[in-house]
Amino acid sequence: MIAYLKGVILEKSVNYIILENSGVGYKVFVTPETLENKLAETVALYVYHKVSEDGQALFGLPDFSTLQFFELLITVSGVGPKVALAILSAARVETVRQAIANQDAAVFTRISGVGLKTAEKIIVELKSKVGALEATGAAASGEVFEALIALGYNQREVREALKKIDAGLPSQQQLKEALKFLGKA
Repeated sequence: MIAYLKGVILEKSVNYIILENSGVGYKVFVTPETLENKLAETVALYVYHKVSEDGQALFGLPDFSTLQFFELLITVSGVGPKVALAILSAARVETVRQAIANQDAAVFTRISGVGLKTAEKIIVELKSKVGALEATGAAASGEVFEALIALGYNQREVREALKKIDAGLPSQQQLKEALKFLGKA
């Protein structure tokens, strides 16, 4: 099983990259965040390796916690790796967790391939697994993330900025701190 790949991006498509590692090219389905990287740039991905009758496929996630959440999503019947990747491409993990905790199906139904029944199934099956969230920190971080994306920053920059600030701060303060960090980057 392939669990991690680090290599150079040879080619990019709409939803996948060809990643060269030790002379071998791997087709890896990725999030838009990874697609923001340039050709010939080195990237490291945590990988979900799907093996089925139809063949094999690799799904690359930017960090281990996102991979773990991806694997949690695909435990829901009707949610395969492509749908799980679409969910994580449309919203950050914290936003998805918050949607599950708040039983907000609208977050999921905006995503192509996810209907109301599937959204409700995700919420019902994962609500207990996701557990109690630190509502203020997670909600504020989600709001700040969305605000920074709306201001034109890319997902990778925003994630890095949010890692550097205190998630316990009110959302307005988090936004100010993140903008200070992004201004220096």
